[in-house]
Amino acid sequence: MNQTKVNLLNYDHQALKNYFESLNEQSFRATQVFKWIHQYGITDFTKMSNLSKSLRERLKSLTEIQPPVIAYTQHSQDGTCKWLIKLSDGNCIETVYIPEDDRGTLCVSSQVGCALNCSFCSTARQGFSRNLTVAEIIGQVWLAVRALSEQEGFHDKKITNVVMMGMGEPLLNFEAVISAMQIMRDDNAYGLSKYRITLSTSGLVPEMEKLREACDVALAVSLHAPNDDLRNILVPINKKYPLEQLLPVCKKYFNKEPRRKVTFEYVMLAGVNDSDAHAKELVKCLQGIPCKVNLIPFNPFPETLYQCSSRTRIDQFSKILMQAGLITITRKTRGDDIDAACGQLVGRVEDKTQGSRKRLIAIRSARHLQQLTEN
Repeated sequence: MNQTKVNLLNYDHQALKNYFESLNEQSFRATQVFKWIHQYGITDFTKMSNLSKSLRERLKSLTEIQPPVIAYTQHSQDGTCKWLIKLSDGNCIETVYIPEDDRGTLCVSSQVGCALNCSFCSTARQGFSRNLTVAEIIGQVWLAVRALSEQEGFHDKKITNVVMMGMGEPLLNFEAVISAMQIMRDDNAYGLSKYRITLSTSGLVPEMEKLREACDVALAVSLHAPNDDLRNILVPINKKYPLEQLLPVCKKYFNKEPRRKVTFEYVMLAGVNDSDAHAKELVKCLQGIPCKVNLIPFNPFPETLYQCSSRTRIDQFSKILMQAGLITITRKTRGDDIDAACGQLVGRVEDKTQGSRKRLIAIRSARHLQQLTEN
């Protein structure tokens, strides 16, 4: 019977040491292999020159280094790069690289689809398929590093920041996401600071508490509304973890490091959550929480009935927040010419939203808008 090979991309540094010890190999060999995989991008054991030939042969027979593969690449005029990544079971996910003058940010997915059903989210319309493995999460970083080094015009581009803000809710894939972020931080791999890795969540309160103890990366919370009635519609998980539970966790999240702040993400939806009254309510909502607010211009996608707030409206909203003392940043729109909203590329290439599914989405969106209008 053929033995299934172990994919070493699934192991963080400590797990890889444990595996080598199970083979009665010294743990420093695991560190050598870890560096070959992540620092040098080597997947061929025969090229790992500081390992003995017998160990290389043993690893070749028992294990593999199998990242996912890039199926499609899109380049934006502003330098943004988006990859459609195909997994071994045929599912696809997205990874996005956003270059700026002082940084290069990689947006990484944690699930195939998403189960949280946020009404303005392109990924949500695809439903939920499954969690990603550690290899599929860290594999996105592995692929991006190699792709940037090989692509024309990207040779000098580096990944300085990672945000777990792609497809899926990271805290619903807790263990794999934590392990992948540990690899990102490891000096024998990608060496990213805890300040340069951000996990974005829709507000799963118990998992946020667990994350706080397990891994001290930066935290972003997808807020998008200043009250429960509106947030119940935009971010349905709020019905389970309302603001009265979510906000106290955010307030104390960085108690041990008082200079650090939680980022609140707020997508700007015309006529829905962008009025002066909403801004003033948001100020009251966030009072006393060490935080900053990231205003996100909405990226429309097919079948959505939402529209992005005007630039004038966003500026006025931002002004109210800043006058109240809240650090407020309006995110630059990037990749407008390449299906910028997360989930759009998967949806366009796979085209799973057909027939009755499209009609269901349209009906659901109309109902959401009717609720918002009535409120």
